[in-house]
Amino acid sequence: MADRKVTKTGKGDGNVITKLCNSGEWWSPRSKDDAIDDIDSGRHSYYVMVGSSKVNIHVVNVGGKKHLRTDRDGKGKNNLEELPDC
Repeated sequence: MADRKVTKTGKGDGNVITKLCNSGEWWSPRSKDDAIDDIDSGRHSYYVMVGSSKVNIHVVNVGGKKHLRTDRDGKGKNNLEELPDC
């Protein structure tokens, strides 16, 4: 399993994450559905850096739909929403 660093995100209506990105990485951009499959299957993990801390991205089920999230860090509701657009 490879850890993939995420530096940017694609966002749709309501700031819903639609893709994960890291410029220059062969896997980028990675669609939300593919990233969810990667995480659920244990094939790859994804993370963001918050200061000097590595914060893992995980899958949550909200209203029967799967979404990508990070744990709250006291700075924001979801670090993925705060990343620049890709």
